[in-house]
Amino acid sequence: MHKIRQEKRLCTDDKRIDQFLSHARTGYLGLTDEEIPYVVPLNFIWMNEALYFHGAAQGRKIDLIHANPNCCFTLCEEYGTMVSPIPAKTDTAYMSVMLFGVLETVTDLKEATTAMQAMLDKYVPGYYDKSLSQSHVEKYRSSLGSHTVVFRLTPSVRTAKENQLDPQLAFYPGKNVKMDI
Repeated sequence: MHKIRQEKRLCTDDKRIDQFLSHARTGYLGLTDEEIPYVVPLNFIWMNEALYFHGAAQGRKIDLIHANPNCCFTLCEEYGTMVSPIPAKTDTAYMSVMLFGVLETVTDLKEATTAMQAMLDKYVPGYYDKSLSQSHVEKYRSSLGSHTVVFRLTPSVRTAKENQLDPQLAFYPGKNVKMDI
């Protein structure tokens, strides 16, 4: 793995990283289509030190995963802009995590159902009055007739960077450089 250039932004706090992975809403799955990168945004769930997502059992993403299951999953949340009277010191507050590893198809129906239920709990908490059944996961077909498949990424490498928001430097509409001089 390459070394992070801005080491002062490196985050090694596993608890903060796990919390970020548990709450971030959209991640980007990076795959390789021969020489061309292919990145797709996804909903996901972080549980048991692994990342899970689902999708149709057919399509470009599935073809690429079968051809080369190595991947990178990237997440980033922006927390605001921080300003300075010196334009080059204007900066963004953020946290980002990159997970590298090999994707695996979840073949255990109980594990797949648990992952799907966890995604429902994350994205639509309290909406359903009963838990997802294994038979629903097993029998569900998309509007195009495809099965649903669940994937697991247990990262072999995990990196995280952050630049915490300094409230005194935070930009807000109406703030101008004269207020900071």
